[in-house]
Amino acid sequence: MKTTISTFCIAIIFIVFATKVIAQNFDTVQIKTNKITDKIYELEGDGGNIGVLLGNDGIVIIDDQFAPLSEKIRAALKALSDKPVRFVINTHFHGDHTGGNENFAGRGAIIVAQENSRLRMTGDEFMTTINNQKQAAPYDALPKVTFSESVTLHLNGETAQVFHVQNAHTDGDAIIYFKESNVFHAGDVFVRYGLPYIDQPHGGTMEGMIRGVDELLKLSNDSSVIIPGHGKLAGKKDVVEYKNMLVTIRDRIAKAIKEGKTVDEIMKADPTKEFISLYLNRKEFVKSVYDSMNK
Repeated sequence: MKTTISTFCIAIIFIVFATKVIAQNFDTVQIKTNKITDKIYELEGDGGNIGVLLGNDGIVIIDDQFAPLSEKIRAALKALSDKPVRFVINTHFHGDHTGGNENFAGRGAIIVAQENSRLRMTGDEFMTTINNQKQAAPYDALPKVTFSESVTLHLNGETAQVFHVQNAHTDGDAIIYFKESNVFHAGDVFVRYGLPYIDQPHGGTMEGMIRGVDELLKLSNDSSVIIPGHGKLAGKKDVVEYKNMLVTIRDRIAKAIKEGKTVDEIMKADPTKEFISLYLNRKEFVKSVYDSMNK
């Protein structure tokens, strides 16, 4: 699985998303705009990749990174359209994807998310992987439209199908499919920094990640453009490669569990050894998969 230094930097940002913003120098961050179609773009900055849908109905964005970047994100959007941001769709509740919610909602945007993501935002959450207490989001940052299984937005001549992937990266993940343009935003169900972060304490599971990737593969084709939660734009073949990695690791751990091996023995054998790991400690990743498979 190929990667780049910039992908590594994007992945590392996740480690600090729940810390005080003073610990991160956002002044140096540049927002990069990538054109996908005449009305669909991707913005790269710090945190999760942002999807953008433009048109006369106004702007729709998918995720909004960290709060201190909101003005830079607005400037990048203004260079594309003079329309306001009408909707922000959150792919899940993590702060590197939702940190700008309050700022965009304060200017009239409606936040949309899966109902479990809103629930996670309403309360304090202890993020065990980064050993940090995440405070409940302020009221204005909370999604005002939620859904259980799916919701569809008909805007700018595009059918934007937003559907829930159960217990994948978290328990509130959403994948967005721009049907007419054949473009997807996968959130952190699909990332390009090697071993993914499975937030097992907040509902994430390896089986759910694989099911989510299967949904993505079922709907996509060789012409599809897929925006990952982190990393460079991808195609279906990249998702196939990613799924093969997940299935290989899942099967190895399942076999070891069936053989009666302990989690320490499995971690020592390292079922992830030939795969890139730019973000996670391999042993922590194996333990999270092991725990999710034994629930």
